Amino acid sequence: MSDILNYIEEHPQETKRLIGLNYTELENLIKNAEILHNEKQVLLENKKVRLIEKGGGRQPILSTKEQVILTLVYLRHLMTFQVIGIQFGVSESTANSTFHYWLPLLRDLLPSSLLEQVKKNDTDYETVQEILTDYELIIDSYEQVRERPGHNKEQEKYYSGKACKHTFKTQMAILPNSRDIVDVVAGEPGPKHDITLFRENRDNFHPKQRFKGDLAYQGEDLIDTPIKKPKNGKLTVEQKQQNKKFSSKRVLVEHRIRSVKIFRVVQERFRLKPQKYEQVILTVCGLVRLRIKALILPNVINLSASG
Repeated sequence: MSDILNYIEEHPQETKRLIGLNYTELENLIKNAEILHNEKQVLLENKKVRLIEKGGGRQPILSTKEQVILTLVYLRHLMTFQVIGIQFGVSESTANSTFHYWLPLLRDLLPSSLLEQVKKNDTDYETVQEILTDYELIIDSYEQVRERPGHNKEQEKYYSGKACKHTFKTQMAILPNSRDIVDVVAGEPGPKHDITLFRENRDNFHPKQRFKGDLAYQGEDLIDTPIKKPKNGKLTVEQKQQNKKFSSKRVLVEHRIRSVKIFRVVQERFRLKPQKYEQVILTVCGLVRLRIKALILPNVINLSASG
């Protein structure tokens, strides 16, 4: 048993600080992830042309539980695979391959948003879109630094004058009480204007959907924004009070973005391959929805322990 798993078993109250989920959420996530893992292994087994008897060959060093925890530790703390390998008693390459095996399984298991959760069923999707029009959703975006692209065109595409670095941009829409993430668009070039990103993904919502946003969205009829100070002028006391009241409601999206950024893979320079960015961010959003209890996984019981 790895030191981290042993610590979690001995101090379950520390699980949330260590990986971003409480102990009960972790246990249920592992059980559901193991079901997907077993289903995937059955499919792979059926495609194999066997040279040795089933059950032969080298056995995995880490249990399924340890492998899932390794993946969550990377997302939460963004340590190098060399350091994670040392902590789990495996090589750097094994830690790397373990993470990249489990990441897509967690992505499949954890819908990143309410709309994604119901998207597979057209009727449910349209119903939820219509119900959401009763609310004024809060929308905002943020940039995350990425590694400098190798090609000049890619450098130009992702260079953000605002951040003075190469960045990805992610847009998030949430419920007005911040109890769920409604929609996420991840991996767009950082220099893309917020209002442009919104308009490109407007079809995700009902045509009558209304939003609240900051001044970056000024000019979009569907988004209410604060009152902008006139050029060479000042806001009145009443206008300042209106903006303060508006900001007190809009700030909830900042709080939700902050809850996503407790996973340091979202907060610091993104070091994985750029093609992995969307998958990583959406997986983290799914974990946050599980953390805030907006997403409930099936309560799996009587699952055989992994080796």
